[in-house]
Amino acid sequence: MKKLFYSSFILFSQFIIGQVSGNVNYQNQYTDNNAIDISFSSSEGIIASVKGLANVKADSYTAIFSTTQTGKTTKEVNELIDQRIERSLSEIKLKKGVEIFVDMISFVPVYEYEVEKKIFSRKTYNEVPVGFELKKNIHIKYSDPNQLNDFISILSNHEIYDLVRVDYFSNSLETIKKEMMNKAKLLIQEKIKNYELLLGETFTNVEKRITDGFIVNLPVEMYKSYEAYNSSSLNLKKSADVNQTNKSTTLYYQPVFNKEFDFIINPAVLEPVIQVQYEVKIFINREKEKKQVAKTDKEFILITPNGDLKPINVNSPKPTN
Repeated sequence: MKKLFYSSFILFSQFIIGQVSGNVNYQNQYTDNNAIDISFSSSEGIIASVKGLANVKADSYTAIFSTTQTGKTTKEVNELIDQRIERSLSEIKLKKGVEIFVDMISFVPVYEYEVEKKIFSRKTYNEVPVGFELKKNIHIKYSDPNQLNDFISILSNHEIYDLVRVDYFSNSLETIKKEMMNKAKLLIQEKIKNYELLLGETFTNVEKRITDGFIVNLPVEMYKSYEAYNSSSLNLKKSADVNQTNKSTTLYYQPVFNKEFDFIINPAVLEPVIQVQYEVKIFINREKEKKQVAKTDKEFILITPNGDLKPINVNSPKPTN
């Protein structure tokens, strides 16, 4: 008799983890690959840095649905897809604050293989046209996120199921960026003053360099996937055939974590949001003072009635009487 061995302890411990932090930890999907990377070429001196994060709720959304139609003739294909789209859009247009655009994607012939039988040779497979395939995308702009469920219900009634993506837009991004720059300016000035107090010196006349940068993360870029399952351990021979079932794949929204930031605007995230990161760095070279620009005397030129040019020294002492 074949023996089956199950890892009961491991199963229990993983179940406890899942209750606290979610099944995503089965595959350790958390990664920090959305951080700003700005740096100075020199490692000498002191670097004062401030990082900020803003979670911005979208003002409007654009959902893109894809639809495909096949048929034997171009007329048939066009009529069938137009009927499906027009019937769907006639219902969607009744919704408040909705804008629609239909995007033509492709219109190509479809081929299949026809077998040519020969008595004294192998079969020959020839491609022959059998019809046409037409693809169109439906773009729907809306401001109420709850309307997306209505769009899906209407479109699915007309055999349009493929939701390609949802884009997020905000009219306040420029205002948010200015607010982040102002907050960062105050914080980095405070950091520099603290460095001066700790070191007992001033950085007023030393060389300084500054660099900064933004990153904007859209929700469509921030979804991760994982498979949640716990497999059994079997004591089988190498020659044994094992048929594994398909595992369910889960998608989830993974925002940038609210960590390692000096300030955060709108820290609580309930729904997918647009995330704006800002970082500013000031490099302070304590060993090198600012180059003083030497003041140069101004030179005046006198043009004589004859057209000659004569320099005038305005800094020469005036003659005394």
